[in-house]
Formats: sequence, C-alpha cells, structure tokens
Amino acid sequence: MVSNPVHGLPFLPGTSFKDLTKTAFHRSQTLGYRNGYAVVRRPTVGIGGDRLQVNQLSQADLDELASKVPILTYGQPRQAPPAQFVPAHVAFDKKVLKFDAYFQEDVPMSTEEHYRIRQVHIYYYLEDDSMSVIEPIVENSGIPQGKLIKRQRLAKNDRGDHYHWKDLNRGINITIYGKTFRIVDCDKFTQVFLESQGIELNPPEKMALDPYTELRKQPLRKYVTPTDFDQLKQFLTFDRQVLRFYAIWDDTDSMFGECRTYIIHYYLMDDTVEIREVHERNDGRDPFPLLMNRQRMPKVLVENAKNFPQCVLEISDKEVLEWYTAKDFIVGKPLTILGRTFFIYDCDPFTRQYYQEKFGISDLPRIDMSKKEPPPMKQELPPYNGFGLIEDSAQNCFALIPKAPKKDVIKMLMNENKVLRYLATVESPIPEDKDRRFVLSYFLATDMISIFEPPVRNSGIIGGKYLGRTKVVKPGSSVENPVYYGPSDFFIGAVIEVFGRRFVILDIDDYVLKYMESNAAQYSPEALLSIQNRIRKQEAPAPELDGQQAEEDPGVQDMEALIDTIQKQLKDYPCRDNIREAFQIYDKEASGYVDRETFFKICGSYQLPVDDSLIKELIRMCSHGEDKIDYYNFVRAFSN
Repeated sequence: MVSNPVHGLPFLPGTSFKDLTKTAFHRSQTLGYRNGYAVVRRPTVGIGGDRLQVNQLSQADLDELASKVPILTYGQPRQAPPAQFVPAHVAFDKKVLKFDAYFQEDVPMSTEEHYRIRQVHIYYYLEDDSMSVIEPIVENSGIPQGKLIKRQRLAKNDRGDHYHWKDLNRGINITIYGKTFRIVDCDKFTQVFLESQGIELNPPEKMALDPYTELRKQPLRKYVTPTDFDQLKQFLTFDRQVLRFYAIWDDTDSMFGECRTYIIHYYLMDDTVEIREVHERNDGRDPFPLLMNRQRMPKVLVENAKNFPQCVLEISDKEVLEWYTAKDFIVGKPLTILGRTFFIYDCDPFTRQYYQEKFGISDLPRIDMSKKEPPPMKQELPPYNGFGLIEDSAQNCFALIPKAPKKDVIKMLMNENKVLRYLATVESPIPEDKDRRFVLSYFLATDMISIFEPPVRNSGIIGGKYLGRTKVVKPGSSVENPVYYGPSDFFIGAVIEVFGRRFVILDIDDYVLKYMESNAAQYSPEALLSIQNRIRKQEAPAPELDGQQAEEDPGVQDMEALIDTIQKQLKDYPCRDNIREAFQIYDKEASGYVDRETFFKICGSYQLPVDDSLIKELIRMCSHGEDKIDYYNFVRAFSN
C-alpha cells in the first residue's frame, strides 16, 4: 500500500513514500452479527490498517438530519403526472379465457346409444367481450365438428344482456342458443386472471366421457378353438423351415390373359401356404407382394360344406376332410389353389433335400418353362385413305407422336425459287371448258404442283387458284410405292392427270426451255421432239395464256400492238429474264399476278420508265381488279 504521510504534497510519482515496516495488507472486516442477525458495517480503515480519509458523521449530526423536514428546504413536492390511458383493445389484446365444457345431445334413432356427450372449448376474448365455442375433431366420429359457434357476443337473457367474464366459473351451466353447456375446468391463465379480479373459483370437475366412444375403444373379444394336435412340438421342430416352390399360372386362354410367375411358400411349422407374386421391371402391375396371404388351404371339403360362407367365417376341421400337406407339392405336377391351377416347375435346394429325407424322392428336375420369342412381325401400313400425302399419313404408324417426314434440304437450297410454268387446257366434254386455260407450276425444290386459272372477263368462270401446292401421284402407281410427277413428265402435248382431271400441256415459258436444254438427259425423245417442233414454228417466246381469245378480243390485239411498239422503243433495254425472276420471287402461288405496291417497288429497283405514256397504258391494260397486275404480259414488252 502506497501512502503519503507528508500532508500538503500531491499524490504523484516522486512525492509518495512506502512504509517499509508495514507487513499487514489484509482488508478490514465489514460483516458481523448483532442479536443473531447479519449486519453490514461501514469500513473505517483501508487495506493494511490505514485510516480512510472520508467524512464521518457523528450521531448528533445524523439525528439533526433525521429531524429536518424536506418541505422547509425544498418546498412542496410536485405532483406526479397521471398514468397514460390505455384502451381495452390494447390492454387485453390476445388475452383469451379458455374453459373446458361439454353438452349432452339426444340420439333418438340409434339402438346402441340414447345420448351423446360432446366435449367443447369455450373461448372468451377480453378485448371485445366476444365468445366462441369450438369442438375438437374426433377421428371417425361421423359428426360435423370444429367451430360450433363463431366468435360473437352471446346473449345471456331475453332482456338483451350479454355474457361477461364475471358470469363464467367452474361448475356452472350456461345456456347458449338453446344448448346447455356444463363448464368443468379452465386453463392456468384463466384461473390467475379471475382470481386477480377477486372472483372465487369453484373446484374443477371431471370431464364427462361419451359412453359409446369409450365402448368402441375396448378391444374385441377373441375366441380360441382348442385342438388335440401338439402344435408346440411341431413349432419347435420345424420353426423357420420353409419349402419354396416356383410355379406359373397360365391364363392365356382367357381374354387379355398371360402367363405369370409365382413363388409358393409352404411353412412346415403350421402347414400354412403363402403365394407371392414375382414382379419384373416395367411390368405395368401394382407392386402387391402377396397373391394369397399365409393360411391353411383345404384340399377336400365335406359334402355339406360346399356352400359354406368362406368369405364370412373361417373353415375349421369340421368342414374339411383333407388339408394340403407337403406331399401334395411335387415338381412337374399342377396344383389347384382357390380356383387357380399352378404348375410347379422348380424348387430350392432345401426343398429337394427335405423331399429326399422325408419322402425318399430324389429326382426333382427343373422344368424349362422359357418360351421362344416369335419372329418379329413385319410392319404393314394400313391402306391409304386419300387424305393428305402418303408420307405424312405413314408417320402416324411409326410413332405415337408423328413427326414430319424428312426433306431433302440440299435439293431445296439448290432449287429455291425455281419454278417451271406450263400453259395447259383441260380435257372435258363440256363446251365451256374448251376455252379455259390453266398455268401449271412445278416447284423444283419440293416436287409439288400448283394450278392457277387466269381470270377472263365475261367468261362466266371465276378464275384464281385451282389447286394448291401438293404432290400429284401418277395414275397406275401403287399406294405402297407411289410415283409422283417429275420435270421429265411435263412437255408440250403431255397429258397430266391430277385427281381425276386430265390436263393437256399446250406451251411452256422460256425458263422451262432453258431448263430442258441444260438437263436434256432426263427428258424423253418425245419431250425433246416437242421442243424442236415449237422452235420450228417460231411461236411467241412465252406462252400466251389468252392466245385463242386474241383473235376474237380486240383488247388483246391492242395489247399486242402496244407491246410491239414498246419493244421497238426499248431495243437496248436488258433482257426480261431478271425482271421476270424478281416478280416470281414475290409470286409465291405462281399465279402470274402481284399487288400494285410490289409491282411498282420492283419497277423502281430496275429503273423501269413507268412514267412513260405507253408504259402507263400497258400497266392499265395489265391491271386486274383494283390491286392486282399481270406481270407476265408486262415483262414481254422488255424482251429483245
């Protein structure tokens, strides 16, 4: 302990001194006993016995302070502010009183019970003095349970008074909507709350139980039939010894029947039989492990026991002359159990050893029951019904969800937008059909054919699309191996049969002529001869769709004269092939017509003089309707 005996010096390093003679450094005792009671004393000395430098009041000073009145010194004390107001819905929020109760309900239409005891919980909500009655749900009760009375203020009498928490207590009856509830007990919170409000609670009562519910809880009475056979000896001798047989049940004679595999277990300890199913992966059957539960199986019944109700009562020895035993299960012999005939084809090694020791049967060979798989059946397609393409219809036979047939992508890319156009007429005994002209378009990318009939004024026939894009089968080809029309089948003079209608090709356009010249190997001599005859006759370079009407219609003659005039003025203009191909790209249906907006767009891209008076007149003559223009005759004016 460091001390500074010299008064007036600060207690700082260098001004304090140690007392080297001091050896006691203990703390003074402040606890003691007075008249048998523990008291605490204020310490007067510090560690080492040094006196503490504190102000010590004498007894006289303490008495003087005790006799002084604070009011004389500090004045009247200020009154504390009133406590903050707390509403009831805040003070009693989530505070609920719970009472256990029951009520008795009459059961007039039952012979097993005359009344029913139903246990409920009564909840009282302190925040708004509302109540609710809830019945706990009992399993398999058959009674609608749960919330009997929803939360509300309940009337106590006819004068309009409502139940208050002061009216609730243990051991009393309350009537709610004509039903009398007996309150027997409450929870701990309810008991503490009511006692804090000065209410003396009645002692709790025992909850009444429903007699019918308690009757159902009792275990069923079991009856044991005595027997003279020593089952204990058999159990101790053959415990855990089971004969295992492998059998099949052949039910292929019935509709949707099949050959199924089973395992038959014969328990030597009590002569019971069990049949288990053998499930295979993805066999499509429910995974029931047992076909027949473990039980004794009768072999021969008494004559009078044939009509015995086996589904209701158990068969005893009085109704059975002979039971199935181990000697009845032999490999290679059929066995009838519960109306099903099982054929045993194998057993396990323990069963073979048991039969050899017990019955002297040593030859129990395994019978091969595996069936040879039949050769795979050749898939035959059903006959073609005439709807759609044959390839599309065949996809429904190959997969559950049909897929589109594969296409020759390379052929489609190489022959994209390549169309062969032919002028044709139809063979018909009707006189009106003789002057009709059709444009047959063959699409090289997909081998499809479309037919378009150019409209003719005052003909009485509505022109337009005659046949959409589709593949056409040649007459005489089989449904199994259909043969479709190809480019080599189209030439001048050829007859094309399309769904019962015969079309005769009269003329071809310049692109077909170039295609035939470049692919002459795939055309027949007859086709090439027709082209030679066309060149010799020196007909128009492109087929005239209305050629027969030109001689009779003065408008056609005017158009031909106008085209000749324009050709003379535009001698140096490039060939029309590029212009024709541009129009054919936008003409998806190969009809020979495009809309006005597309027409002027293409003319602008090739810088055609559409403002010229002659070309304006040609556009007017090639117009069809308000929105269509015949680009076929228009392109002829720009040929060399």
